[in-house]
Amino acid sequence: MDAFNGAWSTGRIYQRGAYLKRNDLIAGSMCAVGCEVLYGISYAFTKQATATASEFSLLGWRFALAFVLMSIFAGIGLIKVNLKGKSLKPLLVVALFSPVIYFIGETAGIRNTTASESGVFLAVIPVASLIASSWILKKKPSRLQTEGVLITLAGVLITVFAAGRSASFSIIGYAFLLMAVASYALYFVFVDRAGDYTSTEITYIMLAAGAIVFAALAIGESIMKGSLGQLAALSFRDAGFFSAVLYQGFGCSILAFFLSNVAIAKIGVNRTVSFVGISTVVSVIAGVVLLHESFTAFQIIGATIIIIGVYTANSRKAVD
Repeated sequence: MDAFNGAWSTGRIYQRGAYLKRNDLIAGSMCAVGCEVLYGISYAFTKQATATASEFSLLGWRFALAFVLMSIFAGIGLIKVNLKGKSLKPLLVVALFSPVIYFIGETAGIRNTTASESGVFLAVIPVASLIASSWILKKKPSRLQTEGVLITLAGVLITVFAAGRSASFSIIGYAFLLMAVASYALYFVFVDRAGDYTSTEITYIMLAAGAIVFAALAIGESIMKGSLGQLAALSFRDAGFFSAVLYQGFGCSILAFFLSNVAIAKIGVNRTVSFVGISTVVSVIAGVVLLHESFTAFQIIGATIIIIGVYTANSRKAVD
């Protein structure tokens, strides 16, 4: 009887562990999807905002607002940030790659290309991230995860070429986007290494670094141009700019950062990066609906292939 009870208890623990694993998979996947949807929509907002203001002005306002909001949330106890006695070095490395390097590359790249083009170009991030994960973390993706990412990349290439005459073919824009791809891949790697910190703590330091760096760059740029007063009044006199700052400050810098960090903690780098292609689909739709950019049948095909790739990389066989 005791042996039976022991076996039953062991089985129950095993089932409970599997249940918790499934919960982590579902929660992590939902966080990854939510993050990419927010990012996909943000491309259109960035394109609109940088049509009337500089990249540094947008980034400065965006991260300053996000850091202030996050600090208020921490002050009233809505979130918990406890960094006492902890080394900040691992978090500063994360913040260097994202948001500092990444958002310089992304914002400048978007300004020099089309919103949909930027979105599909950045969808090569999963490939770079899988390489970085295998090389640095020694975490090799499964065969189906690799196949899923490659299928997604094929969908991206089809969507890029489908842009045809509407593509910018800007060498400067592509160079900045490539910089963004490399830095974001490294961000994934170093977030995975920051296992001693909560997702909230990682997000808070990322926002602090972004606020300091981009506010300083925006102020410096405005002083050189003699437009410091215009920078201060920018969000109050330009409704389009303010809406972009509000969306990106809260929706992307706080919520999307947090969702991304949670996803990496729950399902790991290789699974999280496989969802990045979703932002491509959303960015194309946002470019068409909000910016009236061209949309072709080939882009529909490309978007469909991207979704198939994401499904393949996260199918049950790929996860087990």
